[in-house]
Amino acid sequence: MKMFHGSDVRIEKIDLAKGGEFKDFGRGFYVTNIRKHAHRRALAIAAEHGTKPVVTEFEYIEAYPITMNMTIKRFDTVSEEWVKFVVMNRDRNLRHPAHACDIVEGPIADDWVTAQIERYQKGRITVEQLIERLTFREQTHQMCFCTPVSLWALELVEDDARFEIEDIGNALIEALVVDCSMDEQTAFRTLFNSGTYEQLVRSETKMYTCPWTDIYSMLIREIEDNKIPSQS
Repeated sequence: MKMFHGSDVRIEKIDLAKGGEFKDFGRGFYVTNIRKHAHRRALAIAAEHGTKPVVTEFEYIEAYPITMNMTIKRFDTVSEEWVKFVVMNRDRNLRHPAHACDIVEGPIADDWVTAQIERYQKGRITVEQLIERLTFREQTHQMCFCTPVSLWALELVEDDARFEIEDIGNALIEALVVDCSMDEQTAFRTLFNSGTYEQLVRSETKMYTCPWTDIYSMLIREIEDNKIPSQS
């Protein structure tokens, strides 16, 4: 199963010590199976640091955790148990790590979700109301690899196509800056949020074998048709 990590650097070696505490599933290395969510995360980090967004691709070897008898906790959807687990991991008054799982999988508690959880904690809404509000949100996904042994289930994808895609992406961004008078961050967001880029990064489409100018024409048409979401 393919997994993606959004940042402003390519992850060649995972260092669990660099992971922050008090996150949804505790300290660990987080990935998602939803590529566009990794892109959004990369854009946010790059914008904050004034750098370039980078998405690192991994292959999750699902049989490995089973073979090694790892402890895996999975939340298929938002639930009362998921809410309590997230709250526990974010509680700065508890001793951390707050759980003993090797891998945790489930939905993401973004800023809006976090605000709803805080309303629940303050008694302003019931847990049933909280779950109802969260159920109709856009589907999200994350996996947290919490222990050193769990990292053996992730294999870095080395694909020659990646280098070509990166080169094409850089050319597209430069063209947007020059032709459309965009600043570099706007050009990044425009490209990464486009359907053109979503197709380009899927190696099975073989779009990276096309002249970058043809791909640029597709991107410009998408911009002119106002089909690119304005998400950052």
